[in-house]
Amino acid sequence: WSAIKNAKLDGRKFRRQHSIGPYIVDFYCVDEWLAVELDGQVHRNERAELHDKRRREYLNSVGIKVIRFENFLIFDEIEVVTHRIKSFFGWKHKEFEQQNSPPG
Repeated sequence: WSAIKNAKLDGRKFRRQHSIGPYIVDFYCVDEWLAVELDGQVHRNERAELHDKRRREYLNSVGIKVIRFENFLIFDEIEVVTHRIKSFFGWKHKEFEQQNSPPG
């Protein structure tokens, strides 16, 4: 959280434990339509995986991109995690351009 709070990540504001429909996401950037989820031991069972799949499908259906990270990466590779998050900035604009570009 400390790596992304207070608009530290390229000026983007993230909300922590943000409600979207019937779900709560760990972190959400309104401007980017981007949810960041952290997975620990509790996510490593069939029931949790099904819940995560349903949540991702719902969020995608309302136009939100979901990216996930294992908890250990937050502690061991925070630079990799923040770089990966930043790589999704502008994803909605890029997707729109791809859908509306002429073939060929």
